[in-house]
Formats: sequence, structure tokens, C-alpha cells
Amino acid sequence: MEDGIAKHDGIVSSNVAIGGRPGKASKGAQESAENNRRRAVRFKSLHLLVVGFFLWILFLHAVGIYFFTKGFLLTRLVLDNKSECLLPPLKVSHTSSISGGCWHPKQFNKAIIIIIDALRYDFTVPDQANSQHFHNMLTVLHETAVGQPHNAFLLPFIADPPTATLQRLKGLTTGTLPTFVDLGANFAGTAIEEDNLVSQLREANKTLVHLGDDTWHSLFPGYFDVNLTHAYDSFNAWDLHTVDDGVTEHLLPLLAPELVNRWDVLFAHFLGVDHAGHRYGPNHPAMAAKLLQMDAILRQLIEALDDQTLLVVMGDHGMDAKGDHGGESDDEVEAALWMYSKQAIFGRSKIEYVNPPATAKERAVAQIDLVPTLSLLLGIPIPFNNLGGPIQEAFIGPDEPQWQNLAIVNALTGAQIHKYQTEYASARGLDEDATSLVQDKWLKAINHWVRLKFGRLSAVTDFQATYTAFSDYQKENLRVCRSLWASFDIPNMLQGIGILSFALVSVIAFAQSSSGDRADDVPVLLRNIGMGIPTGALIGYLPSLIIPDTFGIDGMAFGAAIGGLIGCGIAFWPNRVTNFFNNNITLWGWMAIVFTLSQSIGFASNSYTIWEDEILLFFLSSFAVVATAASVRQVNTTDRILGFYHSLLFLTLTRAASLSRLCREEQMPYCRSTYYASATSSTSATWQLVISFVVAILLPEVIKTYYQRTKSYEGSARFWIGFAFRIGLLGTAIYWTLDAADDGNWLSITSATLLNIRINLAQIILAVAFGAGTTTFIWAAPCIRVEVSPIDGSSGKTKPNPTSMTILGYANVHGSRYFLLFSGWLLGIILVQKPMGGGVLGLLALQILSLLEIVDTNNLSQSAIGPIVLALLGSFHFFKTGHQATLASIQWNAAFVALKTIHYPWSPILVILNTFGAQILTVIAVPLVVLWKQPPKKPGLLGDVARAMMRHICYYAVINLATTMWAGWLRRHLMLYRIFSPRFMTGAAVLLVVDLVGALVAVGGYRWNVIAINEVFGW
Repeated sequence: MEDGIAKHDGIVSSNVAIGGRPGKASKGAQESAENNRRRAVRFKSLHLLVVGFFLWILFLHAVGIYFFTKGFLLTRLVLDNKSECLLPPLKVSHTSSISGGCWHPKQFNKAIIIIIDALRYDFTVPDQANSQHFHNMLTVLHETAVGQPHNAFLLPFIADPPTATLQRLKGLTTGTLPTFVDLGANFAGTAIEEDNLVSQLREANKTLVHLGDDTWHSLFPGYFDVNLTHAYDSFNAWDLHTVDDGVTEHLLPLLAPELVNRWDVLFAHFLGVDHAGHRYGPNHPAMAAKLLQMDAILRQLIEALDDQTLLVVMGDHGMDAKGDHGGESDDEVEAALWMYSKQAIFGRSKIEYVNPPATAKERAVAQIDLVPTLSLLLGIPIPFNNLGGPIQEAFIGPDEPQWQNLAIVNALTGAQIHKYQTEYASARGLDEDATSLVQDKWLKAINHWVRLKFGRLSAVTDFQATYTAFSDYQKENLRVCRSLWASFDIPNMLQGIGILSFALVSVIAFAQSSSGDRADDVPVLLRNIGMGIPTGALIGYLPSLIIPDTFGIDGMAFGAAIGGLIGCGIAFWPNRVTNFFNNNITLWGWMAIVFTLSQSIGFASNSYTIWEDEILLFFLSSFAVVATAASVRQVNTTDRILGFYHSLLFLTLTRAASLSRLCREEQMPYCRSTYYASATSSTSATWQLVISFVVAILLPEVIKTYYQRTKSYEGSARFWIGFAFRIGLLGTAIYWTLDAADDGNWLSITSATLLNIRINLAQIILAVAFGAGTTTFIWAAPCIRVEVSPIDGSSGKTKPNPTSMTILGYANVHGSRYFLLFSGWLLGIILVQKPMGGGVLGLLALQILSLLEIVDTNNLSQSAIGPIVLALLGSFHFFKTGHQATLASIQWNAAFVALKTIHYPWSPILVILNTFGAQILTVIAVPLVVLWKQPPKKPGLLGDVARAMMRHICYYAVINLATTMWAGWLRRHLMLYRIFSPRFMTGAAVLLVVDLVGALVAVGGYRWNVIAINEVFGW
């Protein structure tokens, strides 16, 4: 057998089918058929059990990640207390009333609160160089702050990370710090149940109107006037105009005389600036256009404003150099705040403060400071959980600094904070040592207040000292709250780490310690696991029967995981453990171990984590060099030449893929981004469109050559690779060309028409990739062709002529057919990537094919190196497709590649395919390591596939365990939330995705491969 052709001589009569099916019933044939049926049933049953075992591994990983995350992600207790108008926290001379103002005389009856999503501070200040598109576009804020300092002020407005709109709106309305998990009595959706600015306005009988981002309605359901409110879908980042045009259409008419008295507070949330950043980046003409639009709208609002209405404009967060947000970089947290009134009530404490700060590093205020500021200006109580302080410019007065007023508003705010701090300490059971310094600051501040109240102090400096004392108390309390809410639940974290550790032991034991066919071990393992899970779950649930409201579901999950692990351990012990230590590890095996462990240890270093893509490049290059050396030593000439060629090709493709880069902030200035048009853009360069067409033309041709080498380019391979796959890639190239044409206004066709064409085209491609591709894979016959030809020199007239039967594609019957599944997913995932990402995934496909040839020529199908190198490729190409282990690098636009609006679950699935596409492709490719160039009836293939998949999962499980442990150990590190926590979350997400796809798609898909092949060649 060679070159993919199997030949044997024999007699073929007209009544015998090629697959061996009898033309005439006989006892022997019936027995053969019955044996075939038994083997088929056994395989199908055993295969389901193997899939079930992998799903159990997924369960263990999910439970372990859940428990660690539960203890690691910061939490705070949400108090149900509400501030009341008639119960000020401190006695003041003002008589509280809804009409005159609660706690403090109100300055305004009405307010218009404008949120320009992602309004970064440097978008609002002039720049002499005018070097960026966003410079000097939105000028009205700075102009009024300088020209009318008693009517307006502009300040940097610093957000607390994470800089996601949902978390920011919570902070802007409650005055609290964001945490990943808010514990409260009511978990009704995402609605804010704690005391907040919006609920206090409603309690004061204010009519509230909302326009724009529909996130407000999930946070405050039923709060807004249904007749005047207009909400719009907030997640379509490709749509720059629908929300803004809708807000503009309804905003200005509400200031008309016939409507102005029908509302009291108006919230308008514009999204165009944020969406322009996500789609194009800040340095793009589209951003300039949106800022100019905002400037024009604000000028019209100023003209229409009356004396009793306060106008507030703010950004909820900023954006990074590419227009993304979610993290804690300076550009992401530095938003802008501007307040304007026709009344001359604002001021500055120093004459040099008249001009707004030139940068966001000067005189910045925290976003939580908005809550007490607006509350006191509008005459409502400060929300109970607030931690912010009044903004000085809003209360210091227009002429001489009114330190007395500042002292009063800060005393009221400080007293409310003290009230909250006392309640929180009691609810949490905090000891006095935790808040001793805060108490000292409070006693000092209240002592100043008492002396002022009884007339012992009255000079301006005394009021100033009182203001300073309460301001210091507020800041110190904020610092303490940050530290309190940075307390981790160590027992839960240890539970999670424990489960992940024992799950890893199970993975390694299955991958390394079994002898013979690994699949044969699964029934015994699942039997023990099946007994351990319900037993453990019951034991875990029992404490909740004794102590209500404890353990419960968590106890059951933990018990089920431990029970299953104990059952698995009993099944493995002792023979499997003995076999494990008797295994001889080759050079390739040690290389796989070194690659995995060295990377895991390196995650303890922040610089190693930052430069992970370069480390992966080094590992892959090292493998290619070793493979080159090993191939040269091969005895067989063909193996030596093929191995040498594919090793060099693998190295070349790796270096080519490394040219695609998306730099994270910490890598600058030693990194140059090439994934997008520039470091400040979120769009592809025009020349990158060529990549999509090159992929469409060359990739099917190159894949075809691999099939032709084994004579496997037959049957469904011709249709799928030669036609459907090629047409799908060409459609993808056209899709991204139309997208670029829309961005650049190349065509006279309207954007709406281009969008409809793109959406329909993308849906057709996805249908071809996952619909037609999967159907082809499930139902297609093997990629073979049988040729029957007469043998020359036959003699005699009474016997049939001898014939020769040649089966083209026999030698790679498993690999050539299974690759059809991989290519279908490859097409779908390339579609949701930018052109550069699609080109990189094309290189990944070729790297995988080269790796398969290296594995074959070096006889490494039973080695761990193949699955581990595939895992390295998946991790490497995660970075090369424009991703980093940061929230800001998530390409949310992928949700709209084939959709106009959000549709669940399809939109999240598209984002997952975009983000983890490389890891998905490599896990689907794992069975190819043991199937490539294997004959149809090789025994033990299911076990080999299971072992290869478990080794692949082992890599990600080790990485996940390492990033989990290092995140827990370095939980007080300065870079925890910038580097270590995002890397832990990335590792956890990747592991779960790999587990799921590996079990259902890769191992699950192998079933259809075997069925199709064995229906032809027999079981």
C-alpha cells in the first residue's frame, strides 16, 4: 500500500457488491452480518459512554471554576435601607420638604441629564495640534466653561472599572463602587433594588422621561413615563445613527411650551460616539461626525433651556486607542462631566481654576460624586448607599467662595455616609479595628460641626476647615470600603482549586495510565462515577436540612463533584496508577510536558503574561526546529523528505502568522499593531481585503493537494472542498469588501441596502458552513473511489476473467473524511473574523495539515506532542486573530455579522466563535492526529481519539489551574484586575469551550466518521 492506493488481486463476480454485501443469502454471510451488527451496536454504545465521560470532565471544570469565581470576584452586601426626605442624617437650619428641598435648599426644579456614551475627556478640550479626527469637534462644553464660568464647568470624570455601561450606570445612580457580584435580597433580573437617584426622584413625585439606550429600562423597570419615553436597542455597535437620531427626534420637542411641563427630569442616552469607537476607533472621520452632531444638539439645548432647568452632560466611561472599553486603562476611565445652568450659581475655589483642566490628570472628580451633587441640587435625599462627595464647583458659589455652604453639604453627605457605614459594619459583623481610622476622621469632622453649630467657630477659615474635615472623612471611608470589598472568600476559592486539581489528576490518569484501548475503561469509570455523583450530592445537601439557607445547591454541586472524583479514583486505583509510572516518556513527550508546565509557571509573572503571544511563538518555533532535526534522521527517504519539508513549512507559516498583532496597552511602545488599519482604529486597512480573496483562491487549492497526495480527492471532497468551501470563502471576501465599501462610502448604494445584502450573504455562508457542511459530513460516503480493471493474460473460457480492484483513498480514509467536519467549521469561523483574522485562520489550517504530516512521518500518532502542539496553535492564534486576555479586546461587532439586532442565543454564539475560533478549530482537529493516514479497520481508534482529546484538554486544564492559582495567590497584586484576573477569566472560558466542543463536536463527530466508513468496509 503506497500513495494512498491499496491493491489486491481477486475474482469479482457480478453478484458481489464492492462493500462485501452478499448477493445470495448464506449461513456464513448471515453470521457475518450479525457480527457486524453487534460490533456496530457495541461501538455506538461505547462511543456514547466516552462522550458522557468527557461531559463529566466538563461538569468538574464548571463546578471548580464556579466555586473559585464565587470566592474570587468581589462582593458587597446591598442594604435595603432608604434615605427619607424628612429624616436628614444631620440637623441643619433648613427645614426639609419636598417642595423646598430635602435636607438642603434645592436649586433646580427640573433637570436634563445627557449621557454621551464613551465621551472621553480629551474629546472635549481643545488641541492646538489638531492631529486626531476627534480633536476640536465637540467645542461647546469648553467654550461655555471658559466664557461663562458662573454658568458652567467642565471636569474630568473618573469611572471605576470595570468600564462597562451597565456597571457605570449603577455607579452613576447609586453612588456605590462596582463589584462583580452584588448580594441582595431581590435578584429580579438586573434591576437596581438598592436606594438610588432615580428611585428618589420618583419618590419625590417627579415625572421621569428616558430616551435612548434601553439598558436603563432593565435597571429601572417601570420608572419612566410610558407616553414620552422612547428606548432603543443598545447593543448594535455597527449602527451609529438609529439611537442618536431617535433621541434627537424626541428630545428637542420636549422643550417646547406644550410639552415642557409634562416632565421633571429627562434622561437622554446617546450611543453614537461609543459605537463609532467600537466600529472605527476614535481617530476616524465617523467619530468627528458624531462629535459634531453632539455639539450641534447641545447648542440647541442651551438655547432652549430655562432658568429652572439644570443641564448635565457626561460620559459613562472613555475608550482606549481602538475605541473599546471594559478595563481600567487611563483612556477607558477618563470621561468628561459638564454642568450648565442659566442661573449664575457655579464657581471656583481659585481664579486659576476658571479654565477646565488641560488633561484628565488634573482636578478630576469621581463619578460617584455625581449622586450627592445632583441630589442636593434637585432637593432630594442622598441615596443611602452613596459613597461619593459633593462636587465643589456646584456649591462654592459664583463670587467669593461660600465655604459655609460647602461645609453644610459636605457635612450632610458625610453624615449619610457615616450612617451607611455604621449599618454596613453591623450587617457584616465588622470589628472596630477595620474602621478605626475612619472613626477618627469622623470624630474630628463632627467635632468641627458641633463647634460651628454652637457658634464657637464662625470665621471663613473655620468653615473651610469643617469642609476639609468632612471631605477627608469621605475619602478615607471610600478607601476603607474599597479594601473591605476587596476581601476574598478563601474557603470557596480553595474548594474551586481543589476540584480543578483533582479533575486534572483524572484527566492525566485517563490520558496516560490506561493500557490497551482507553475506550474499554470508560464503562467501569462511568459506573463508579454514576454511583459517586448522587451519593456525594445527597451528602452535600444534608447540611441544608439542618441549617436552612446554607449549602443547598452549592453543597449538592460540590458533593456531586467530590463523589464522582472518588468513584473515578477507585476505578483508576491501583492498576492504572502502576501503569502510569511504568510509562516510558520519549523526547517528544518531555517536550509536551515542558511546553505545558513552563507556560503555567510563567503566569506568576505579569511581564510573562503580557508577552504570552511571544512565548507561544517561541514554543511553536522550537517544535518546528526539533521536528526538522528529527525528520532528517528518518530512514525512509519519503518520510525524510516529507517530514523535512513540512517542518520548514510549519515554521514558515508560524512566522507568517506572527505578523498579525494586536498590542495591549502594557506592551507599548515595544509592539506595533497590524491587525487593524492602525493602532487607533477598529477597522481593517483597505489592503487587507486582498487577504480574504487570496484565502478564497489559494486555501481550497492547497487543501486539495493534501487530498490528492493520498488519492482522497474523491466523492464528497470534490464537491465540498472544490465548490462549496471555495464559494463560501469567496462570499466571505465579498462580505468584508461590502463592509469596507459601507465604511468608506465607496458606492452610491445606501448603507441600509448594503447592510441587507451583507446580512443575507452572511446567513447564506453560515448555512453553507454549518448546515450543508454538517449534512455533508454526516451523510457522505468515504472519500474513496474503486477502480476495477481486468488482468491481462487470462486464459480459459469457462472461468470469469481475473480482475484487479484498486481503492483510491484507502490509506487516508479516516483522515480525509473527518477533515470535512473541520473545514465546515473553518468556513463559518473565518466569516466572523476580520480579513486579517481570516487570513491567519487560513494559515492555521495549513499549519494543522503540516503538523499531521509531521506526526505521520515521525510516527507520533500515539505521542502527546500532537495534541499539545494543537493546543499551542489554538492559544497562539487566539492572539493573532486580534484578541488579548483583556475585556476591551472582545470584538462585540461579531454579534452583528449575520444579524441586524441582538438575537439570543445566536448573537453570543457569534461572539464566542469570533473570540475562541482558533481554540475551537484546534480542538476539532485533535482526532485527526490519530486518524490521519490510518486504514479503515485499525483497532482501538476510539480509545486513541479519546486519549488524544484528553491530552489536548489536559493542556488547557493545566493553564486554567495555573492562572486560577496565581490569581488567588496574587489577589493583592497591583496588577490583579489589569492582568491576572482577565487571564484567569480567559483561561476559564477557553477551558469550558474546549471541553464542550471537544465532547460534542470532535469526539461526537468521530461517530459519524466511523459509521460511514464501516458501512463500506464492514465492522
